[in-house]
Amino acid sequence: SLLLLSQVMIMPSSKKILKCVALASLGLNVSNLLGVAAFSSRAISQKSFRIAPHTTSQLPVAGEMQLVNRNTRLFAVDNDDPNPGGLNQWEDENDRKKSFNEIGFFDQVQEWFASDEGKEDVKTYTTSLAVALLLRLLIIEPRYIPSLSMYPTFEVGDQLAVEKVTKRIRPFSRNEVVVFNPPQAFREIVGDSSRKAKEALIKRIVAVEGDTVEVKGGKLYVNGVMQDEPFTAEDAAYEFGPVLVPPGDVLVLGDNRNHSLDGHIWGFLPAENVIGRAVFVYWPPWRVGTNVNHD
Repeated sequence: SLLLLSQVMIMPSSKKILKCVALASLGLNVSNLLGVAAFSSRAISQKSFRIAPHTTSQLPVAGEMQLVNRNTRLFAVDNDDPNPGGLNQWEDENDRKKSFNEIGFFDQVQEWFASDEGKEDVKTYTTSLAVALLLRLLIIEPRYIPSLSMYPTFEVGDQLAVEKVTKRIRPFSRNEVVVFNPPQAFREIVGDSSRKAKEALIKRIVAVEGDTVEVKGGKLYVNGVMQDEPFTAEDAAYEFGPVLVPPGDVLVLGDNRNHSLDGHIWGFLPAENVIGRAVFVYWPPWRVGTNVNHD
C-alpha cells in the first residue's frame, strides 16, 4: 500500500494509471495466494498493517512492520482486539474437563471415592459404624416400648437403653426390668408364625431361682412375704401359685398386671434368654432418667 501511494505521488500522470493498475493487480494476486484480503476496504481503513508468522505465540505491536523469512501471512491488526488474528491457543485440558455438577451421579460417586477427601470420609464412616455395631452387639442397645404391658413405668413410644454386660458377671435380682427373647411356651400361645413370637419382650423379674411365688388377693407374695410394689398400675385380678422357681429360671410379670401376657400365663423364663437389663429412658426428653428398677 505504501508502495502504491508513493508511485502515485511521484510518477508522471501518463504513467500513473498504468503503474497503479499493475501494482493493484499484483497486490490482488498476492492477497489471493496468501489467503488474506490485504487490500480490502476494511484493511485499508485500519490504522496499522503488519506481516507476522501465523505460528508464533508472540503478540505483535500496533504499527510495527515485521518481516519473516518463511511461513508468513499478511493481515490487518485491530488495535482493540486483545488477541489479534487469533494466533494463540488458550484452551487447555482443564477447560475441556466437565465440572463435578455436570457429570452423572455414579461418576460423581466414583470421583468422590477416588479423591483424598472421599477416602478419609470412608475411613471415618467405616470406623464409626464398626464401633457402633460393636457397642450394640456386646455392650448396650436401644429398645422401643410398643405396648402398655409395663405401664406406668413405661409408656408407648418410650425408648430406653439396655445394657448387656452385667448379665454375664452378676446374677439377676428381684425388681429388675429385663429385655428377653420369648420362651417356647410364649411362642406356642401366640403361634410360631406370629410376629410377636419373634419380638423381644420387656418385663420385671419378681422372683429368682429357689423362690416360692404366689399371687392372691391382688398382691404378690415371695417366700410368704407380701411385696411392696409401688410401680404397678393396679392389683392383680387373678390368682397364681404357689410355685417354686426352678434353677436357671426367673419369673417375670408386667407392671400393668391385668394387661400383660407374662409369666403367670406362660410360666418361667430361662435366664439364658435375657438380652440385658433396662437401664434408663432416654426418649422422650421429659421422661429422661425415669426410675426403671425402683431399687
